[in-house]
Amino acid sequence: MTRKISVIGLGYVGLPVAVAFGEKQRVIAFDINQHRIETLKKGIDHTGEITKEKLSQTDLHFTSHPEDLREADFHIIAVPTPVNLAKQPDLACLISASKTLGAQLKKGDIVVYESTVYPGVTEEECAPVLEKYSGLKSGVDFFLGYSPERINPGDPSRTFSSIRKVVSGQTPEVLDIIAETYGSVVTAGVYKASSIKVAEAAKVIENTQRDLNIALINELSIIFNKLHIDTTEVLEAAGTKWNFLPFRPGLVGGHCIGVDPYYLTHKANMHGIHPEVILAGRRINDNMGKYVAEQTIKQINRLKKPVHGAKIGILGLTFKENCSDIRNTKVIDIIQELNHYHVDVVLHDPRANPEETHKEYGLKLSAWNDFSGLDAMILAVAHDNYRDHSADEWAGRLNDPKLMIDVKGVLDKHHLKQKGIHIWRL
Repeated sequence: MTRKISVIGLGYVGLPVAVAFGEKQRVIAFDINQHRIETLKKGIDHTGEITKEKLSQTDLHFTSHPEDLREADFHIIAVPTPVNLAKQPDLACLISASKTLGAQLKKGDIVVYESTVYPGVTEEECAPVLEKYSGLKSGVDFFLGYSPERINPGDPSRTFSSIRKVVSGQTPEVLDIIAETYGSVVTAGVYKASSIKVAEAAKVIENTQRDLNIALINELSIIFNKLHIDTTEVLEAAGTKWNFLPFRPGLVGGHCIGVDPYYLTHKANMHGIHPEVILAGRRINDNMGKYVAEQTIKQINRLKKPVHGAKIGILGLTFKENCSDIRNTKVIDIIQELNHYHVDVVLHDPRANPEETHKEYGLKLSAWNDFSGLDAMILAVAHDNYRDHSADEWAGRLNDPKLMIDVKGVLDKHHLKQKGIHIWRL
């Protein structure tokens, strides 16, 4: 029997899921943000992940009316699960979505969560909310599943359908239904986890592992900087060994790698375990924005340029290259630290939304033509737009002595030096 799908939460995760199913059947695409619903009805996805043409090829019923959820019997919840200022899990959106759906739940419905959580949240936190607002019994009247999202914003080659999907269910029978439903749209296939908690745990360690690997390289870059050794050249040399992992130093932000480890450490603390390695990695990565800013000031000073009032251009605001997502971007840490030195910061990003940038951070995005007469430039986000520029282009925007800070190490150091540009990179 073909299940009738609803997707709750139409952000970077939920919309691609809804689109994938919507290419096969009618889908109830729900979000509480009325503006988001109206723009999607017009074929506009502000995230830039789904084109107007793609949306037009789907059978999506965009709605902000909860009662429309009753048309479906297979509900996918894909809402944000951030951390608060104290780095503690914030389940507010997840609980709110569970309340909304619970009031519309029917006997026989299946509810699958995709939001990143620590092990136990689906069954211990969400199920009671669904039961309370529906008057139904979990595992008897309705059933739970968990399938961790693996969306990679800004990556057109790894889409929802082309990434293998981990699925789990409350019972073997429900697991089969969930696997079959996702399998109908995920061409890469599905993997059946043995339990919901195993699937939840798998999600948080995927990004925790990446976080720790990047933290190691970031720490090595700090060491090599002290030793006056180019980290990029070291990594290129080490990379000739077949089993060397190709991680690079950089800023670790966004809603996954910079957040998920705190969900796991929170659960560990609840059980009396202090996860030293994971938290050490988080401390290193959380401090990299400040470190980049400090090194920029040191390089300006080394070139005998005045720091006070120096005009510094920052290229890129989003949390990663080639996407428009500014949530939890660590470029903000660079800007905030530079402001302590009373410099003039000019910010440019061709992907970020100017209105969202001002609303979220109180910052103004400058036009490309405003990037001139700079005492230093920081390439913070390696958008393709920036990589395509020539060394002559960079040189023309910098005052002598010219200084470029290449956070990701993507520019050709030798070409820049030929144009008289001093370069520092992680």
